[in-house]
Amino acid sequence: MGFEGLAPRMVRKESILMRKFRVFVSALVLSVLMSMSAFAGTEIGLNLDWKYAANSKINTGKAILFTSDAANKKGITVAVNAGHGTKGGSSVKTLCHPDGSKKLTGGSTAAGATTATAVSGGMQFADGTSEAKVTLEVAKALGQKLLAEGYDVLMIRDGADVQLDNIARTVIANNKADCHIAIHFDSTNKDKGAFFISVPDGLKTMEPVSAYWQKHEKLGQSLIAGLKENGTKIYSSGNMDIDLTQTAYSTVPSVDIELGDKATDHSEANVDKLAGGLALGVDKYYGFK
Repeated sequence: MGFEGLAPRMVRKESILMRKFRVFVSALVLSVLMSMSAFAGTEIGLNLDWKYAANSKINTGKAILFTSDAANKKGITVAVNAGHGTKGGSSVKTLCHPDGSKKLTGGSTAAGATTATAVSGGMQFADGTSEAKVTLEVAKALGQKLLAEGYDVLMIRDGADVQLDNIARTVIANNKADCHIAIHFDSTNKDKGAFFISVPDGLKTMEPVSAYWQKHEKLGQSLIAGLKENGTKIYSSGNMDIDLTQTAYSTVPSVDIELGDKATDHSEANVDKLAGGLALGVDKYYGFK
């Protein structure tokens, strides 16, 4: 066979390879676009005209609202707040309570103080991993599960840093979500188990707490029930009274959930397990489970 017969074959082979390459590139581009679409969200900033917004000091960041495309849409937006993760937050102070009254219980801020750290830096796990990193991992896993279940999700912090203090985070949740779940781990080193921060009796007569504390408690109890059912260790009765900035400003059902402490397993598998328990707790709160 001469070169005359070989050339057309080479051209045909090259043509087939080019078509395959174009198909591959098209599929890759489509995959990227679909991925971007799946994770696309709407930025939500703090409106300083919202109630209590003027008390915030760090408020230039954006939360991200993700809308579920599940068939069984719930029509409910859950604010998922990954604790910590605000650069410079530990050097700024904000009012503990909207009315400027004194903090009732101790903790990171002493009882009797009128101001608290805007956003603390959080602790480090036994292996040196930051609490902020793990709370974000749990928040993202929870967000994905909620979206799949038909909830819309307001991610208060969707990356390593968001310039929103605890008041700004709470006020955004108040105005753009139906409930607010802040994710944390305790600073002890005992693998003590999960619990939620309940409202001290002395705070229950102060607005807006007086109108919402029972809803906060019900949400916290539901989350603990979901975690327990999912096999998560629970600390004591599952709650601890602490005067928090978050609940002092909340006008939607709102809870800080402590998923363990420095000694708690924060592997990918356990992060997914914790997120599953929280998602089950949300279903329980809204009567779907």
